[in-house]
Amino acid sequence: MASTSANTVKSKQKRIRIFSVAQGFDMPFLIILMLILVVGLVTLFSAGYAYSYYWNGGDSFYYIKRQLVFALLGIFAMFVVSTVDYHILHHFAIPLMVVSYILLGVVLLLPATKGVHRWIRLPGFQFQPSEIAKFALILLFSHLISINHKKMKTFTAGFMPFILILGITCGLVFIEPHLSGAILIMSIGVVMMYIGGTRLIYLLGTFGMGFVAIFYMVIIKGYEKDRINVWLDPIKAYVSNSDKAWQTIQSLFAIGSGGLMGQGLGNSRQKHLFLPEPHNDFIFSVICEELGFIGAILVIVLFALLIWRGITIGMKSPDKFGSMLAIGLTVQVGVQAILNIAVVTNSIPNTGISLPFFSYGGTSLVMLLAQMGVVLAVSRNTVTGESYTNIRQKH
Repeated sequence: MASTSANTVKSKQKRIRIFSVAQGFDMPFLIILMLILVVGLVTLFSAGYAYSYYWNGGDSFYYIKRQLVFALLGIFAMFVVSTVDYHILHHFAIPLMVVSYILLGVVLLLPATKGVHRWIRLPGFQFQPSEIAKFALILLFSHLISINHKKMKTFTAGFMPFILILGITCGLVFIEPHLSGAILIMSIGVVMMYIGGTRLIYLLGTFGMGFVAIFYMVIIKGYEKDRINVWLDPIKAYVSNSDKAWQTIQSLFAIGSGGLMGQGLGNSRQKHLFLPEPHNDFIFSVICEELGFIGAILVIVLFALLIWRGITIGMKSPDKFGSMLAIGLTVQVGVQAILNIAVVTNSIPNTGISLPFFSYGGTSLVMLLAQMGVVLAVSRNTVTGESYTNIRQKH
């Protein structure tokens, strides 16, 4: 009788539960994440109040009020998602990818904003389908790698399906046009393929084709020629055409004037309508000006700690699906932060990409925090470690 009861308890423990709060999640990851979020909100208010006052009828608090609301919604979503058994996400991998393709197609049919088709606007908010595409790609790649991990060294199972999905996704984002989004998605996909087991020779071939494509578009066709010229010589570009180089020059002025210790929180000069979008893509420039080299390094260290902890969670995950999810979502934050910092310091051409958890954008913040909830869900010790194939056979 006792044996039967024990077997029943063990059987219940092995079941996939949608919600579970039985054991805690990774506290270091959560603490680092919340610290980044708080620093990001303080920085956003400091960087954006002058811009907000000018563009929003004298309301200096317009951006921070909205961002705080979305931050609270995002934190709620994060904790809810963290209680979900992440294995159920297997069932949403393909449908979500299909939905993202539909949205990426719809946005191309909508009227352009400043010459680009990136946003779908609904009453009260707007969002970029490329944000959904990032998560959909990570989820689908995690799903495919987990059920085909023994075949990842092969060309037909470990390379072709992934490169086709990646090519379609990047292509749809690129024609918006959204070059930085395409680069980010490509980077996430390639990293996940490499970690998942795709042969390095196949990935090198992909990089080769990508380099040839970029060379053709930039050098032969002159795509983004103005941005390339600004990147190579911002001073010369500013003298010949100040409008094209204005944002980059003002960003470099902000970074340079920050010095070692900075001008002090709230004391940026460039944010007073000299630096365009100081609360958005170029918020790191304001960080450098107000907090100096020391403050900028501390922000970079926070991101580095978050990435380290997220990858650690992925490496300790009891199954391939959880491992790839945690690593993929962490890589997204890391690559996006690297690209943003590279842009504002003119290390790479200006492609227009936000700094995670810092730049203004409500729906983006909610989605990022919800994705971090998935990482927290992976960190929980409530799963049995069984592969999804075994789970499907049992149910």
